[in-house]
Amino acid sequence: MSQHRHPGAPGSAGAVPALPDLPEATVARLPEYLRALHNLADTGHETVSSEGLATAAGVNSAKLRKDLSHLGSYGTRGVGYDVAVLIGQIESVLGLTQNRAVALVGVGNLGHALAGYDGFASRGFRIAALFDADPARVGEEINGLVVRHIDELPRVAAEESIAIGVIATPAAAAQQVADELVAVGVTSILNFAPCVLSVPEGVDVRKVDLAIELQILSFHEHRKASLTGLPATGGSALTALPGGLAATDSQEAIGT
Repeated sequence: MSQHRHPGAPGSAGAVPALPDLPEATVARLPEYLRALHNLADTGHETVSSEGLATAAGVNSAKLRKDLSHLGSYGTRGVGYDVAVLIGQIESVLGLTQNRAVALVGVGNLGHALAGYDGFASRGFRIAALFDADPARVGEEINGLVVRHIDELPRVAAEESIAIGVIATPAAAAQQVADELVAVGVTSILNFAPCVLSVPEGVDVRKVDLAIELQILSFHEHRKASLTGLPATGGSALTALPGGLAATDSQEAIGT
């Protein structure tokens, strides 16, 4: 995956640069802040402290303040952050004010669920087209959209100004679909297929593999079960963890 960055435009103190040069870790946390802020707004909150927002987003407050400082947002002492203003700042930086058109390729069980999800529209995205190669799927209507054959991708991508492609096909078909998306000018891809895609420089790929996430959780369950069965020890004695790892009692206490 390649990242193309642009320097932030200069502006007045406290102004949000049009394209700030943000650390990747900060970019990854901004959607969590935005989700928490929308929840606060929906429940009638007009301001929020850094501690309150950090708790809602699941991060520590120092990290949150540093992240938001990249946006030129520092809050007001004794008041905190203006929820509506901060929502606008984050949405602007993430480019969510443009209602980006998304093409979803693959309308099997997962793709069908994604196509029927109403939450995309409220977060700045529009599922503009659905595609599949299976003749049995073509012509099916999902959430007001008719599934088109993948051969129609070039025409539809141009008509709908497709900005992002979502791949929900089997792994064997994913690379070909990625190639076709790139060929029509799509430079951002969200991949749900359990495989690694090869894409040209300048194309960004985000991978979502549910099986991998479950395997990581399985490790934590395995570790907790192993630790539960160990006898208590004092001091800083080492205890064995799965995979040949070791941790001190103090590390076990905080789950590291």
